Amino acid sequence: MSKTSEAVAGTGSGEKAGDKDAGNSQLSRVLGGGFAIAASVGTVIGMGILRVPGEIAAVFSNPVVYLGLWVVVGLFVLMNIGVAAELVGITPRSGGYYVLVRRGLGPYPGFLMGWIDWISFPATIAIKSTVLAEYLVLLIPALQSWNKPLAVVITSCFAALQIRGVVLAANIQQVAAALMSVILVSITLALLLADPVVVSSQVALVAPQPSLKEYGLVLAAIVFTYDGWLSAAYFGGEIKGGGGAVARSCVRAVLIILVLYIGLNALLAFTVPLNQLAGQELALAHALDITWGAGTGTFVLVAAVFILMAHQNGNYMTAPRTLYALSMDGFGLGKARRVNKRGNPIFAVLLTWMVAVALILAGGFEYLLNLSAMFYIVLYVAVMFGVFILRRKEPGTERPYRAWGHPYTTVLCISGWTLITGFMAYTAPTSALSAVLMTGASVPVYLVLAKLRGKNPA
Repeated sequence: MSKTSEAVAGTGSGEKAGDKDAGNSQLSRVLGGGFAIAASVGTVIGMGILRVPGEIAAVFSNPVVYLGLWVVVGLFVLMNIGVAAELVGITPRSGGYYVLVRRGLGPYPGFLMGWIDWISFPATIAIKSTVLAEYLVLLIPALQSWNKPLAVVITSCFAALQIRGVVLAANIQQVAAALMSVILVSITLALLLADPVVVSSQVALVAPQPSLKEYGLVLAAIVFTYDGWLSAAYFGGEIKGGGGAVARSCVRAVLIILVLYIGLNALLAFTVPLNQLAGQELALAHALDITWGAGTGTFVLVAAVFILMAHQNGNYMTAPRTLYALSMDGFGLGKARRVNKRGNPIFAVLLTWMVAVALILAGGFEYLLNLSAMFYIVLYVAVMFGVFILRRKEPGTERPYRAWGHPYTTVLCISGWTLITGFMAYTAPTSALSAVLMTGASVPVYLVLAKLRGKNPA
């Protein structure tokens, strides 16, 4: 790696030469294009696609409407990555949304998005480790009374795995992403080969009118299910080929996800009566039980355990890089930018683990789901604004990837996410209030850190 690219990848504007806290603070470009795609595919495929079909079917039991929802949201996500990839391409640093927004909107907006982004990760880790523990209990009923301790042990093991280094964790993620894709294709083929379930005309299919809260939960659930499409950007300073390679990998990953998700849900909608999946916590397992006989859904349960374990690994790779980037720019603890000999910022991993454990103990699936989804949407909107601003501030900057249909698509993305956020806040006020309070807490933290680092908080 050249000195120039090394500086871009590993340092920020707040780094001081000879800073005694920095230690080894360089992330190296040791990750290939395969990992870049796997980072996004492996993050998106997870608990959502296994569980969310049951949540959506409880509200939308019409197959055409159900499938249409997946198609529309999927195409909307594709349009978003088509816009956001431009910012990814010109920002070859590790750190995800923080480094993207900082470049486009400046220090405090960047810090705010970094703060929000990092907080969302422990919430996601807590959700997934809790659900993973629930699934293990289904496989091993003797663990019934140990849900929370089991979730803590699981997440602790994957946090500790990061000590072994970024290359090992990256290899695990690549293998896991490939297996996740195979699992979804296998379930899709099983539904394709199954005979459609015929519903007796005597069976009533009319469900009670859903409440606004239920509609809001569906929105949160599907946002959660598609989230992760920018995951490769967290490793922008470590992926060979620079920003352009990362941007293209993000787009390719979303295309893979769309094919997998839409194909699976099309067969699910027209093979199994959706009202029989309504409210099922592991809807795909129930679908296999219905079509192939009781017990076959155990395959999905085992697959779910594997996928959620892989997500623990992926999230513990991704989240610390936000803290790392913040610290490199002077907005975090000096220890958070220390990288061990195997390429991981271990102190940042420790902080992420501590918050995740606290949230596991606090509990509350719907609360954490809505909170996470609201955070995600704020991040999406900030990136879209960053594309707008940089087109004006840096018109001459070389762009290895240009936004599709800008400015029209960018305006559509911002408008769509703003409407979704408003509706979710209305239907889930507790989560919305928590999001506002956590966001507001960033102001004094930023001012203190800016003062300590001798920065101008304006």
